[in-house]
Amino acid sequence: MKPLLSRTIHAWALYDLANSSFPTIIGTFIYAAYFTKAIAADEVAGLTQWSVAVTVTGLVVAFLSPLLGAVADQGRLRKRLLILCIACASIGAGALYFPTAGQVQFALCVFVFAQIAYEMGNVFYNAYLPDIAPRDKIGRASGLGQFYGYVGGILCLLIALFGLVQTSTPLFGIPTEDGQNVRAANVLVAAWFALFSVPMLLWVQAPARHADLRTRAVFGGAINQLRSSLGVIRSDYRQILRFLVARLLYNDGLVTIFAFGGIYAAGTFGFEIADVIIFGIALNIAAGIGALVFGPLDDWLGGKTTIFVTLVGLSAFTALGVLAPTPLWFWVAGIGAGLMVGPNQAASRSLMGRFVPVARETEFFGFYALSGKATAFLGPFLLGQATLLFGSQRAGMATILLFFVAGLLLLMRVDEEEGVAVAMR
Repeated sequence: MKPLLSRTIHAWALYDLANSSFPTIIGTFIYAAYFTKAIAADEVAGLTQWSVAVTVTGLVVAFLSPLLGAVADQGRLRKRLLILCIACASIGAGALYFPTAGQVQFALCVFVFAQIAYEMGNVFYNAYLPDIAPRDKIGRASGLGQFYGYVGGILCLLIALFGLVQTSTPLFGIPTEDGQNVRAANVLVAAWFALFSVPMLLWVQAPARHADLRTRAVFGGAINQLRSSLGVIRSDYRQILRFLVARLLYNDGLVTIFAFGGIYAAGTFGFEIADVIIFGIALNIAAGIGALVFGPLDDWLGGKTTIFVTLVGLSAFTALGVLAPTPLWFWVAGIGAGLMVGPNQAASRSLMGRFVPVARETEFFGFYALSGKATAFLGPFLLGQATLLFGSQRAGMATILLFFVAGLLLLMRVDEEEGVAVAMR
């Protein structure tokens, strides 16, 4: 019996399992908190310094993504640049073991270096999707990647928590003095990232195309290609432009949920740290299930319809989370939102894969990365201002609805059939 998805697609999807360790351990649950508590002078200063570092990486990635995407397409350097990003992200993650109390600049510089490599790696990785997946299976392929990503994040988090952090006898006899067991979680990320990237590097190949590898020709061609893209995207690729503007908004809502969901759970419903971690694991499981289940529906209904359905669901569950009278109802809202987040991200990637023109995949996925970073500060900013103005975290969380509804309304203007037809010309 012929497998539903090929070995190449599974190898590609395993990269999601590999790189999910980075944001889960370093950016969300363990190292970010450790930095504010143990490396920075105090938690307030640490939070401010960490947010500045995250903002800097976002700006750098937003600037570099389209440019390096065009360079990768011009020189057929996608695989080489992906290998470079994997190496830099893995080395950078491992190097985060070394900063200790007071070494703020050292820690932040290493984090920014590794985070940029991680983010740029996603640009080159996503660009393979339209090359390896038939158009009738691109939704399932993207959903499989998202599913593997959530599985990888959960497994790596569980190993770090119960094997290194929350145990009196950490793995391999690592001592607990000076937080060595907590800092060792970064070494776990480095090994995990490198190991599970191997199938992608061995079995996934881009189509062979002619390339001029002279540095001047590559960069000159990339700049000319970017100028051309900026000139024609409003006319020839208007559906891509409409989609990216819609994603610009609804992705801000997703970013804000991930950044402040745990804070909201603790401040409004009295969740302890252990409760927040369990809640986060539950959300990741729900998101992984949603991504896997919605993949075939994406191929059947189309990416736009799938995103539309998930945005309606996210709006409803966010409203429930804002109005939830008890922790039980908040759990219902959180699990429901999780079920929508996974397929939303997977369908967004698959729709972009259907829209990108041949031989310019990496450049256009650079624009895709730009749409996820350009205004990512806006959601957290509005949430903070609303919380301050009304003196209520519920009021702050309600601002997320604005991004989902605005993104949904703009998405309605996207013509998926036209976008696919233009890409196939």
